[in-house]
Order: sequence, then structure tokens, then C-alpha cells
Amino acid sequence: MKRSYSKYSAKDDLLWLILRPWIFIPRVLYILLTFIFLFLRILFQGNSKNKNVQKNLSKYLFDVITDLGPCFIKLGQALSTRPDLVRQDWLTELTKLQDNLPAFDHKIALKMIEEELGSPANELFEEFPDSPIASASLGQVYKAKLNNLYLAVKVQRPNLHFLIRRDIVILRFLGTFLSPLLPLNIGVGIGEIIDEFGKALFDEIDYQKEAENALRFANLFKENPNIFIPKLEKQFSSKRVITTSWIDGVKLRDRALLEENNLIPASFIKTCVISGLQQLFEFGYFHADPHPGNMFALKGGNADCGNLAYVDFGMMDTITNSDRLTLIKAIVHIINEEYYLLAEDFQKLGFLTKEQDLQKLVEPLKEVLGGSFGAEVGNFNLKNVTDKFSKLMYSYPFRVPSRFALIIRAVVSQEGLALRLDPEFKILKIAYPYIAKKLLTDNSEEILDILLEVVFDKKGQIQIEKIESLLNILFKDSENINSDLIPVANAGLKLIVSKKGNEVRKNLLLSLIKDDKLEFTDAKRLLDLIRDTFSPLNIAKSAVQNIISPV
Repeated sequence: MKRSYSKYSAKDDLLWLILRPWIFIPRVLYILLTFIFLFLRILFQGNSKNKNVQKNLSKYLFDVITDLGPCFIKLGQALSTRPDLVRQDWLTELTKLQDNLPAFDHKIALKMIEEELGSPANELFEEFPDSPIASASLGQVYKAKLNNLYLAVKVQRPNLHFLIRRDIVILRFLGTFLSPLLPLNIGVGIGEIIDEFGKALFDEIDYQKEAENALRFANLFKENPNIFIPKLEKQFSSKRVITTSWIDGVKLRDRALLEENNLIPASFIKTCVISGLQQLFEFGYFHADPHPGNMFALKGGNADCGNLAYVDFGMMDTITNSDRLTLIKAIVHIINEEYYLLAEDFQKLGFLTKEQDLQKLVEPLKEVLGGSFGAEVGNFNLKNVTDKFSKLMYSYPFRVPSRFALIIRAVVSQEGLALRLDPEFKILKIAYPYIAKKLLTDNSEEILDILLEVVFDKKGQIQIEKIESLLNILFKDSENINSDLIPVANAGLKLIVSKKGNEVRKNLLLSLIKDDKLEFTDAKRLLDLIRDTFSPLNIAKSAVQNIISPV
């Protein structure tokens, strides 16, 4: 049976290319020579203070990536979101990789529309432009008009399947071959990581798959007034053409541009980060390519949460329920500075082998993560920990499981996007209160089990310090303190009177007994903490806040 051309297979595609040495050998040599020349130029000119030299170098970098084709453009797009890794003058040029690439021939696009949709573009739409409004790595977008409404018509680049199939095989070959020589330690799984990238790219060039993704994503956010997903126009969509409603917004790439349009950058950062956390920790389904070309700031919303539109749903991925819950546990263990339990989480997620002696990792993890969290959570920057963690991975047997490749890409891209809008942005200033609120308000069995691990130790004794830490993270580091009080109070009451509350009530009573004697010290501390946090005045403020800014 003939294998579908929309699917990626490392073994079959490698065999396909090896049997075509006239394609394989020249392309490998071309890629290697291109990167050697690029490396030499960066080596000799990268530290130059001459603006013209840097301008020409950034243009050369853009041209090299563009010339190498779609696979390399996708990798360049990831770099274009990291102002903390790439110097600003280079970053400005790399940003063009998001949606400002050279367009392909308009006549080819018109021919593809007719082949895919059955009629010429000028018969399908009231108005169809003579040139695209944007051109990205895999396709170009036209702003068409139908029934007095504007539509975005994305047409795929020609010969895309062949180009991606060829270069993914070569990337995998070079990555596997050269990985021992690189100053990295991501384990033996570099080939598997490239496989994940290849699968995602093959899914991304199937616009019917993208249409399904868009509908699923829209359904997940249908109750969220701050997230907008363009409407799919099924009758004008196919495997290589996809049509949606037009998004009239400002791309999340430039702080000054947002401010010129009377939009508040911080409000969109918060919406962006919270929606990203929801995708990972609630839905288990996430947008794996959240660069500024795929996200738009819209009018409306408020100073706290701006209205945000997502587009381009080709690169999506899922996270298993087990991984999702383990990640939440890992964050809790980081908050509580429980590094042995954190090492167990890494082991369960596949970052460490089952044979690894976890006790040996306690001190290194403490060195990397201690001091970046807790009371200093607002000052945390992912880049700081990433740098330290890279050294840890090189010294210890950490590896990146292939299934986390797109998750890491999405998180890193999202933080990079936020840093473009606010260089002082700290991702955990938003993420930690979100996790704390989820633990304190989510009534699912799994989340309640995690919460009970925080509240009680293995002997059933109440852990006041950890409860206090959790409440402090939510109510001291959060910018919207009052609006969270009533939901947390309601969830707490529901838990106490619920069936699950039997265990809570029992442990609360047991915590009063120490060494066969009644001990009320912890109980008093708990009551004082509850009284101070949920005072009538604070509850009243929360009620007013919820009336003014309903969730």
C-alpha cells in the first residue's frame, strides 16, 4: 500500500533520500559549506562595533536562512523570538522570517487555488488581490473579500513536501552525526527530537489538519472573552489552501506599535501567558508556534487582560494527562524547595533514567533552582535558570524526551515574545499565581491529591509553612489579588464539606495530636492565617472587584 505523503517516517524517508544520492550528497555539502561560511563570518565580524558591518551581517544571516528553505526558516523563527539570546540588530532582521519572506509567483498561487477549490479565485471571491499581504515559511496570505467581509486565504508554497522531506532527513543525519562534537548534552535523543519536529512540519503542511486544529482550539476557548480564534471557511479550504475570517489587529512584535494604537502591552502579555498555561495545564492541547506573526492584539479587553487573537494552527501538539499532572507537581516541589521529589518528577517525565541515583542530584538542583524562587519569584527569569540548567545537563545524565521538544519550544517562544514587549518581564510572576490558584480552586480528583500533598506531610501532619507559601504566592505576588479571594474561599468550603473532605477533616484532627498530646499551636497558626487572608474587609474588596471586572 502506498504510504501517505502527508506523514513523516524517519526510516522510510532516509531510505528514500539515500536511494537518490544525486539529491542527498550535493544538499549535505551545500548545507555544511553554508554554515561553515556563516560561522566564519560571525567569528570575524560578530563582535564588530561598526553598525554597517552588523547590518550587513544580519542581512546575510537572514539571506542564509531564507535560502536554506522552510525547515531552517522554522528554526530561525524560534531564534527570532529571543531578544535575550540574539542581539537587537540581528533580531530585527530575523523577525522578517515570521511573515515577511519573499513571496512565490502569484500565478502559481492562483493555479493552486483553482486546482484545490475547483474554480478560479476571481469567481470564488468578490475581490482577490494581485499580491499577497504576507508571506511566511510554508505559505502566503491574501486578503480577499466575500459578502462584504474580508477573508484570509493562505496558499501553500509549491513543492513543499519534497523540500521538507529532504531537509528533515538531512537535519536528522547531521544532528545525529555531529551531536557528540557539540557543547550540548541532550542525550542520545537528538534524532528523536528532530523526528518530532519533522512530524509537526508534515502536519503543518496539511491544511485540512490545520482546519481541524483551528476548530478544536476555538472550542477550548469558546468561554474565554479575551481569546479570539478566526472562523474557518470550510467551503474555501482544502489540503493546500485554507481560508478564515480576517483578523484586524496589531501583531505582538513591537511595544511602540501597540502603544501607538492605544493598546497596553502588559495586558496582552498576561493574556498570552495565562492562555498558554491553560493550554498546557488544563486542556493538554497547545499552540506550538506562538511567535509574534501568529498572535494579534485586538481592541477591547481591559488594562489587566487584553483581547488576543491566535492564527495559524498547523503546528499543534498534545501533552498527556500524566505528564500534565507531573509538571504541576514539579512546580509545587520547586515552590516548596523539595529537590528530591523534583528529581523524581524529572525521572517520571523521562529527563532522567530509572537507574539514576536521585540523591546525587539534590544539591545540584538546589544550586540551580534555589534562590530563583520563593520570595524572589517576581524576579525569576527563565533565561537565568536555562543557562544554569544547561551546565547541569552537561554534567549529569539529563536528556530531553522527544515528546517535550515542542512544549519547550512553545514555552521558550512565548517568554521570548513577552520579553520583546517588556524586557523586564518575569514569566513566573504570572505563572506561579496561576498554579497556586489552580491548586486552591480546581475540584478535580488529581489536583486535589496534589493539594493534599502540599497541605499534609506523609504522616498526615499539617504543613503550615507550605500553605502560607501557597497563599503568599497567590495573594502577594499576584497583581489581581482581590478577584481571587472569593473563588479560593468557595473552593475551600466545598472541599471541606465534600466526600474528599473526609480525608482533610481526619488529617486536621490528627494534626492536633503530637506525642499523644493535644497540640493547638499549628491549629492556631492555621486559623490566624485564614483569618488574615480571608478577612471580611478583603472579601468585600473581592466582591467589588468581581463586580467591576467579572472573570
